[in-house]
Amino acid sequence: MSSNFTTLDALVFGIYLLGIIVLGLVASRKGSGTKRDYFLAGDKLPWWMIGGSIIAANISSHQLVGVMGVAYSRGFLAMVVEWGAILIGFNALLWIFLPFYLRNGFYTMPEFLQRRFGAGSRTIYAVLVLLTYIFVEISAVLYLGALSLHALLGIPMLVSILVLAITTGLYTIAGGLRAVIWTEMVQLGVLMLGMLALSFTTIHAAGGFSAVLETTKDWKLMMPADDPDFPWTMYLGGLLCISIFYNATNQFIVQRTLAAKNEWHARMGVIFGDYLKFLLPFLIIFPALVAPRLFPDLEKPDLLFATLVETLLPTGLVGLVMAGLIAAVMSHLSGAINSCTTILTMDVYIAYVKRGATERQSVQFGRLAGMAIIILGIGCTGLLALYSEKPIFIYLMNAYGYFTPGIATMFLLGILWKRTTHAGAVAAGLLTIPLSLIIEYAFPEMPFFNRTGIVFWACMLACIVVSLVTKPKSDAALAGLIWNKESLTLPPAQRAQQRGLRNPVIWWALITGLVLFFYIRYA
Repeated sequence: MSSNFTTLDALVFGIYLLGIIVLGLVASRKGSGTKRDYFLAGDKLPWWMIGGSIIAANISSHQLVGVMGVAYSRGFLAMVVEWGAILIGFNALLWIFLPFYLRNGFYTMPEFLQRRFGAGSRTIYAVLVLLTYIFVEISAVLYLGALSLHALLGIPMLVSILVLAITTGLYTIAGGLRAVIWTEMVQLGVLMLGMLALSFTTIHAAGGFSAVLETTKDWKLMMPADDPDFPWTMYLGGLLCISIFYNATNQFIVQRTLAAKNEWHARMGVIFGDYLKFLLPFLIIFPALVAPRLFPDLEKPDLLFATLVETLLPTGLVGLVMAGLIAAVMSHLSGAINSCTTILTMDVYIAYVKRGATERQSVQFGRLAGMAIIILGIGCTGLLALYSEKPIFIYLMNAYGYFTPGIATMFLLGILWKRTTHAGAVAAGLLTIPLSLIIEYAFPEMPFFNRTGIVFWACMLACIVVSLVTKPKSDAALAGLIWNKESLTLPPAQRAQQRGLRNPVIWWALITGLVLFFYIRYA
């Protein structure tokens, strides 16, 4: 056990854990028991809760532990995936997809595919995304959280995995998205406080903020084409594909916007998320940039977080930072579990098993599905114990590359090109995993971002070719499902809300310009 984890730290940590469970259970009692309330929090979320919950769910142990490990070994380059989401994925959500999701009243992303194409594409998405959540999201988050608890407190990995999964599942299954959102907002605050404490302490120990400024001479956001992990060619397809999937077509992220009060709140929520996505990575990456001064020979980069906490933090702050880590784990887990249960209920149970299911039956099935997802996630966590060659975050990006090209293709072509057919979408979805495996087997040294980009464009080509030789839907059947210039503006009834400084475009332009400045400055 960490020598500086005292009774005070245990008290801080315990109060946080108990408080989150109580808050989640209290929030779960406020719903009406309908599908809309359980899966979409009754469509009542304001912009600040949407943006905060998106980032709370997004920033998890694979950011705290994984991105910190990447920054330790690769420097400021670790920012590219975080800021790439602002420039690519969130922009695609904000200006292309969001109006269609909200104006059609969808519960899930597969529902869009059902309306646009048919049942086959809906099923393919549901299968691919559930595999991604279970094998990538839930298992990796549990593994990294348990790894840090084991390194810091000596708690056995299996015990940590079980406690994290069961505790989070308790309020998530009971309260649905409402409980998820309320607990995520508290967890975001705890996470920020914890990372502020860790950043300040580490930078102070390394010689002050001048040590961070000294690293700026090595900051680089664009690497040569032969870089093994982050070649500049990733912007041609790999990062484009993964970012669009994760931030614009991913139930895990988008579900929060579907629960917005209206479209203005949804748009402002995404933009608020951009600002948090810009600022929070600094708290994670700055300590890692100066850490080589203090710990130049770490055997495993993913252990940097635990090393900093165990070595540098004083009594009291250890408990706060550990609470921040567990906040990140639990918020991510709860979001992934809730998204899985929503898809299983709406796109499997109601679509194929019991079409006439009542509100009560739907919610009951969602809770049973949540239990099953937790059990599967715990089982899959053991697979990651074998992975140790590179930081886990790079493993996660690699894993996304297997599943996402077909999904990104179906959504992009489906919404931008009315000639896209159901057969074309299905062809892209079925091609993504086998082609990824073939390329990886044939070219094992190829950077995973390049492999993902090749598969993405191959899926796009296959979808286009098949669509051109199959019959498209009529214009009448596609009404409200194809992008046009009206998608850029709010519905007429809501336009009065965006006057003056309330205009989302102003705040979007400011954060986008800021990110572009860094990319140009450190290209």
